[in-house]
Amino acid sequence: MNITRSGSQPSAKGPAEYFTGTVRVDPLFPANAPARALGVSVTFEPGARTAWHTHPLGQTLIVTAGRGLIQLWEGPIQEINAGDVVWIAAGEKHWHGASVATAMTHVAIQEEFEGKTADFMEQVSDRQYQPQPI
Repeated sequence: MNITRSGSQPSAKGPAEYFTGTVRVDPLFPANAPARALGVSVTFEPGARTAWHTHPLGQTLIVTAGRGLIQLWEGPIQEINAGDVVWIAAGEKHWHGASVATAMTHVAIQEEFEGKTADFMEQVSDRQYQPQPI
């Protein structure tokens, strides 16, 4: 058994090649072999978002605070709120982040496959983001 105490792991700024805007990533738990699942808490300031990306084995998002937006490639932008749980299937190209006016925090759980949890692609442009004030 291992207990990771709250506040014992340093926060990190979301790297600009993967995010637009101000994003903080807080590690929650690593993938402890033979398990492959790992978790992070991600906080997006208003207007912040991920780049387009996929996950080799899918991803679960648990929205813990605020209001956010999520979109699958060629799909509509959808609102997500505190308490919502989102499953993104393996290989689905998508992005997620805060609304234009409200920060959003989610727990992201994904599995490592061949040393990777995600494949990041191009940034989501302001035109694609087209946030609605919510």
